[in-house]
Amino acid sequence: MPEIVVRPLQQSDHAEWRRLWTAYLTFYETTLSDEVYALTWRRLFEAGEFEPKGLLALLDGKPVGLTHYLFHRSCWAKADNCYLQDLFADPDVRGKGVGAALIAAVREAAAKKGVTNVYWMTHETNATARKLYDRVARRTGFIEYDLL
Repeated sequence: MPEIVVRPLQQSDHAEWRRLWTAYLTFYETTLSDEVYALTWRRLFEAGEFEPKGLLALLDGKPVGLTHYLFHRSCWAKADNCYLQDLFADPDVRGKGVGAALIAAVREAAAKKGVTNVYWMTHETNATARKLYDRVARRTGFIEYDLL
């Protein structure tokens, strides 16, 4: 069985991170400017309690998935929350445990900070990912609204 390793992003991962994040954005039919790519990459390595963090999944040593997550305060609890903002696995490795390994790694990072609430969103049409999410998490029933 292939070995999945999940580790924090490293500066040397830039090209693979960009490839994976671009594929994720393409899946959601969106694009970002080079300025936002550069800013996001920089933020992933900045010190700070509320800066985003990034993890890379490797399958047999090859980068095949990524996640971005961040911690934020809550008015409902003393502990912070952890928002798993982006999660992506290359299409040819889906169903091999990459997504589950990334989610587990975020949960572990949150637990190290004493955070128990890890949450995320996905589009209702993302049936492949939702099969995984329905297996590893509970659906809350909340509906997202964005101000125009």
